[in-house]
Amino acid sequence: MTHSDAAPRRRTIGRLMRLAAAVLAAAVVLSGCAAQDPLAQQAAEGNNKNYIAGDGSVTEYAPAERGEPVDIEGELYSGQSVNSTDWQGQVTVLNFWYAACAPCREEAPDLVALHEEFEPQGVQFYGVNIRDSKQNAEAFERTFGIPYPSFNDSDGGVLLSMTSYVPPQAVPTTIVLDQQGRVAARILGLADKGTLSALIETALAE
Repeated sequence: MTHSDAAPRRRTIGRLMRLAAAVLAAAVVLSGCAAQDPLAQQAAEGNNKNYIAGDGSVTEYAPAERGEPVDIEGELYSGQSVNSTDWQGQVTVLNFWYAACAPCREEAPDLVALHEEFEPQGVQFYGVNIRDSKQNAEAFERTFGIPYPSFNDSDGGVLLSMTSYVPPQAVPTTIVLDQQGRVAARILGLADKGTLSALIETALAE
């Protein structure tokens, strides 16, 4: 290799090293953002999941800090109308889901098991399906043996009434209501079975 050939090669290598450093720096910045805001990070990915998954974070609300009872009215896939005023005196679990949501499918068996465990203690479960047709929702329920009913919320009425607690399109989200119908706890994202069980037990003990 001649001296004249070496100089351009050194310049090319230098440019590649600077480019690699810039890419690494950008990756570090993006990684920091992801740690701070997983919802925003996934939304920015544009990975065609069609949902924004939470990180499983849990928010509990002390009794003195809870707001008014939730005001929910909607129709189940069975056609039955349901109003949250009828839930007074019972702990209620609301799970926001839809059939193509991968975390929803993953947590479904745990929700079924928890329903079976707590139903004898008077805890009621409702799904809130935010987009599926009756046919798709019922196919999901048959596949996973879901024993409790779901709201047909394709018009967004139930979701709209819960926007203070359920970020739009953040699916799944699970809400535990106390015996007065107030939000006692929220799991944003895939619900851990042990965690949700503890939240229900806490609400029952109040």
